[in-house]
Amino acid sequence: MANWCNNWVVFEGTAEAIEQITQLFKSMAEQEQKDDCGQLPDFVQDTHGDYFYNISQDNESAGVFQYETKWSPNTEAVKQIAEHLKVDFTHEYEELGCLVYGQAIFEDGILTNTCLDSQDFCSYELDEDTDTYHFEGKEYDSEWEILDTLLERKIENQLNTTKI
Repeated sequence: MANWCNNWVVFEGTAEAIEQITQLFKSMAEQEQKDDCGQLPDFVQDTHGDYFYNISQDNESAGVFQYETKWSPNTEAVKQIAEHLKVDFTHEYEELGCLVYGQAIFEDGILTNTCLDSQDFCSYELDEDTDTYHFEGKEYDSEWEILDTLLERKIENQLNTTKI
């Protein structure tokens, strides 16, 4: 049985392109309900089993979708959608059972994918007696804030490295 990777993607582009994406995701969600299996747009080349499952849309924000994939994010499939419809995107994903946590940004035709590695996950620990996490001398009720901090630092380091 697959571990499910949670994905959130925000597309940015013209109103027409966002409407096309909305219709595409709506169509995939409807087809998934009929077929009871993951979906890919016809124009996307599947190379890694990058199917979309349990697709939903944020009804308050155009171009914002949530869905699941098996084991890992499907950033390449999202990139193909963006290239096809000439839009940018921010793709956030997590599957903590497989130590997957990251963010991909596609802007002006350039993909930047930043994810945590095993060393990042080893930088904090859970105190099972108190059910709290310990990171850099502080105590946290949840690991999410820690993961966000680690990812933000990694993104900032990448930005600083590319500026040099």
